[in-house]
Amino acid sequence: MNKTLSLLAALATLAVSGTALAQRPEASDRAVPAGYRIGSEDILQISVFGNEALSRTVPVRPDGKISLPLLNDVQAAGLTPMELREVLMKRLVEFVPSPEISVMVTEVRSFMISVIGQVTKPGRYDLRSSATVVDALAMAGGFKEFAGRSKIVVIRREGGTSRRIAFDYDKLSDSKTPQDNFELRPGDIVMVP
Repeated sequence: MNKTLSLLAALATLAVSGTALAQRPEASDRAVPAGYRIGSEDILQISVFGNEALSRTVPVRPDGKISLPLLNDVQAAGLTPMELREVLMKRLVEFVPSPEISVMVTEVRSFMISVIGQVTKPGRYDLRSSATVVDALAMAGGFKEFAGRSKIVVIRREGGTSRRIAFDYDKLSDSKTPQDNFELRPGDIVMVP
């Protein structure tokens, strides 16, 4: 009886820990946010199971494409890793029956923002994960003495146009009309007058 209870307790513990392990995010999940879109200069690992000659690590070129054996140039920028996987599977089926492919973003290099104007260290910053306006200002070393903290503008490219988003640093802690510390997008420019 004791052996049976011990065995049941051990199985229950394994089941619980197995569930916890199954729900734990993989390293690649932590590095790349859900819904992440591949960008120029990102590094991708393309694995074709059972075919090492077609598997490789490739950079996304400035034109947004990757080069692979048999497939030549394939558009990657703007797609999620799963969308790129589907494109590769459809194109590779001509050469490999029932190809199984995985696409992993091993390095995010396309998430660049700029901080310009009255900050200590203006420049372009290569981000590895999401960042807010305050994060960008902190990376740039904070404000210079006469910075217009209430007149910050985030310039965001959307399609073929630029949109200006006002940001009032002084209202971050204002309880009546607080400023939202929103997340930046790749290519955003934070301008501090």
